[in-house]
Amino acid sequence: MGNRIADIGKLRSQVDAENRAAIFDGKKSAKLGSKKNPAVVTVQTEKRLKEVTAAFAATGWNYKIRLDPDKPEDIADLTRLRNPPKPMTVEKKAGRNEPCPCGSGKKYKNCCSQ
Repeated sequence: MGNRIADIGKLRSQVDAENRAAIFDGKKSAKLGSKKNPAVVTVQTEKRLKEVTAAFAATGWNYKIRLDPDKPEDIADLTRLRNPPKPMTVEKKAGRNEPCPCGSGKKYKNCCSQ
């Protein structure tokens, strides 16, 4: 005769494992502008189509351009490729026994950490 509480725990972990697999599949997405993940751009005019095509050709990125005068222009992928996001830097936090950054002369743990 098994322990009912332990059996319930095993059952829950099996159910949770199924849900976790659906959330993260472990596959890395391809880099934007590569053959597997080309940049997708929508433009409204022929002139703009030539400009955007020249921009992609100059850098060698793979792309798909749609000419659709009825839809608004969408060049978000091109913008993201030209200006990649920069990593955020976090300011160093004062340690407990270091002087407080407010300039009071007290230790951080006795001044601003409270």
